[in-house]
Amino acid sequence: MAKFEMYKDASGQFRFRLKAGNGQNILSSEAYTSKAECENGIESVKKNSSDDARFERLEGKSGKPYFNLKSTNGQVIGTSQQYASTSSMEAGIASVMNNASGADVEDMS
Repeated sequence: MAKFEMYKDASGQFRFRLKAGNGQNILSSEAYTSKAECENGIESVKKNSSDDARFERLEGKSGKPYFNLKSTNGQVIGTSQQYASTSSMEAGIASVMNNASGADVEDMS
């Protein structure tokens, strides 16, 4: 089962990552200055992840595909890893869509 992990990074800022049932990171957040902001980011992922239109499909400098999940105001709330192929990126998007809304939150901060 997928889960969100909320943690503090090396600079003391809060971040979260969504992990698939197999332990693979499928979405990572930007840094937040407070735990409450990070929790709001997780809730935004849960709310926006069911809408395919919220996923921005991109290509990195290396030519590998990745995606951003955006909120209704267009702000990026999570970024994927880079994938080897477009089909594997689409599988990552499907995983976020299917798992984020019901994922538990593990507070590691």
